[in-house]
Amino acid sequence: MTKAELVAKIATEAKLTQAQSSRALNSLIESLASEIHDAGTMTLSGLGTFTVVSRAARSGVNPRTKEVINIPATNTVRFRCAKALKDLVNS
Repeated sequence: MTKAELVAKIATEAKLTQAQSSRALNSLIESLASEIHDAGTMTLSGLGTFTVVSRAARSGVNPRTKEVINIPATNTVRFRCAKALKDLVNS
């Protein structure tokens, strides 16, 4: 499902215009990103938990030239789904 399809579905189910549902979805995404950035974690009941995790620096190989390259340390977001969502998918 694309973002446009999600906006259309939200608009239909919530009886909103597509512009309103688009603003609501964008606001949700911005709020999620802001909270994850500030607190390092964000939990949504029934959906799951987003957590910032650190990746250590490591070496990799350029597949084209076979040259060994250094990949710097970085932070990324990990998602762990809630049990309710897992049960829904598996039923």
